[in-house]
Amino acid sequence: MTFITSLQLQSKPVEDCGNNEKAQQLYTLIVNDKDQNRTRIRCNPLLTRLAMEKAKKMQEFGLVQHNLGGSPNAHLSNGGYQLPDYYGVQFHANQVEAVAGGYETAAQVWEAFKNSSAHRSHLLGEHEFYLEQDEIGVGFIREWHSPHVEYWVVYLTKGYSPNQSIFDGRDDLPNKSNLVIQK
Repeated sequence: MTFITSLQLQSKPVEDCGNNEKAQQLYTLIVNDKDQNRTRIRCNPLLTRLAMEKAKKMQEFGLVQHNLGGSPNAHLSNGGYQLPDYYGVQFHANQVEAVAGGYETAAQVWEAFKNSSAHRSHLLGEHEFYLEQDEIGVGFIREWHSPHVEYWVVYLTKGYSPNQSIFDGRDDLPNKSNLVIQK
């Protein structure tokens, strides 16, 4: 099964983009948004697995929070995804994660992300730093007995390879560590 987006022809199945149908719907909304500035976004099954793990952790704690067990950047690094060195892994380092809770549909959570300037900038590539991020994974968990019921996680980032950065302003790294979306 292959999935065609307006950005590119996907060579991997849409399942690599999201852990279930709702996560895959959010992925589709992100890449097909008319304001998406990236010309290419690749699905990464490791990012999807890590997003699902993070959604599960938020559900278990009943919290929608970036820093459960460390920073989002550290979560990816500890999970085997190699980020560029300049991303950092400090407790508040977050150039990779968008989280939300309490939104039943992908359309609802996507609208909430777009109404948050920091999440919009990240997910639509509106900042030069974010524009070079081209790998995505989306996680979604629903648990009726948890405080927010629905938990959404999007990892959109740039993988590591030598000399791959076009971003020169290392002193101006965007950071969304304190921004979460809750209904």
